[in-house]
Amino acid sequence: MEKLLLMVLVATCWARPQDLSGKVLVFPKKTNTDHVKLITSKTTFNSVTVCFRFLTDLTRNYGLFSMATPVFSNDFCLFKIQSQDAIRMHARDGVTDFQSLSFPPNTWHSMCSTWRSDNGLAQLWVDGKPTIKRFIHSGQAISGVPIIILGQEQDSYGGQFDIDQSFEGMISRLHMWDYVLSESEIRRYVSDQNFTPGNVLNWRALDFTMSGKIVYLLDQMLCLKMIKII
Repeated sequence: MEKLLLMVLVATCWARPQDLSGKVLVFPKKTNTDHVKLITSKTTFNSVTVCFRFLTDLTRNYGLFSMATPVFSNDFCLFKIQSQDAIRMHARDGVTDFQSLSFPPNTWHSMCSTWRSDNGLAQLWVDGKPTIKRFIHSGQAISGVPIIILGQEQDSYGGQFDIDQSFEGMISRLHMWDYVLSESEIRRYVSDQNFTPGNVLNWRALDFTMSGKIVYLLDQMLCLKMIKII
């Protein structure tokens, strides 16, 4: 428990997919440079599901997930709105706000987000609870080579980061699928019970690079669970 696996990487790293099971990414400071770039070979998305866990104490605006293509800087984006219990979701540069959510600070939260290009409907699952479905954009799939960023929100393809929108906190167990997960699969993800790993991004085999003082370490909650089992 006292000696956690800890690595601080100042430049880009990793030449092959890494298993981050039981680990968290830590974004320790406000910056307009430090970020993690997630790499996938997928270039067409008729639908999207993104799930992850995060912890922060921020009350200002911050980006949680930013996917840009050469056409749209907000091709799929999740953004926490300052001083509001709301998450703003972008798809194909369309946008909607999910309201009346709850994000107590310094608490781990799970979030799953879904969007379908055929009918344009999107939905969030926050800590296992579904929101209403809201319309964003329909009739056009996400296409083009994506740049996917954690820690910053892209205002241009791969860059133009705003320091006041940077994320400070921890992210873990991120998965992405090119289809909408069923309710039962989402519930299995939330409870971490034998869910189907992402076929676009898989936390257990993640291809990524890190820029700046990004830290990753063992999940302390997982350590506590293992101690209780022993």
